[in-house]
Amino acid sequence: MNPSLWRLRARLSYLLARRLFHWSWFVQQPRGWQWLEGQFSRMANLGDVGAQSFYGHILTFRGQGLGAREEGVRLLRLAALGGDGKSAYQLGVLSLAGDTRKAPDAVDAAQWWGMAVEARHPLAAIKLSQLYQQGGPGLPPDLERAKAVQAHTRQLGI
Repeated sequence: MNPSLWRLRARLSYLLARRLFHWSWFVQQPRGWQWLEGQFSRMANLGDVGAQSFYGHILTFRGQGLGAREEGVRLLRLAALGGDGKSAYQLGVLSLAGDTRKAPDAVDAAQWWGMAVEARHPLAAIKLSQLYQQGGPGLPPDLERAKAVQAHTRQLGI
């Protein structure tokens, strides 16, 4: 089959899966959920930033086990690097919180939130400004930088 036809089929299946995702009776069926995950995964693996963000959020916050969470974070990272502000914001939150294998990292959180601000994520602007005002693990307080972030967000119209 033609590669462009495969991409079209994947896109149409993904759009159908996003619709069916809102039908609780379908999601509760094991075979239905398995089919949905397959469509989300396929579209994310094809490089669609929206699918990477959507499926990354599902795996990170609702996935079963550490492997699912790690795959979710990987997909969020890909989506954030592709320009998705919501994914960049969530990566900042995860960086600042840390986990059992990685200590909280305010510098990393500031980088992700900076990307989210550039993508016009309003809560990221507030969090980044607060982080610079208060400091965090590995990041001393910097009031000048906090004021610069606030000025930049006003300039962006957030």
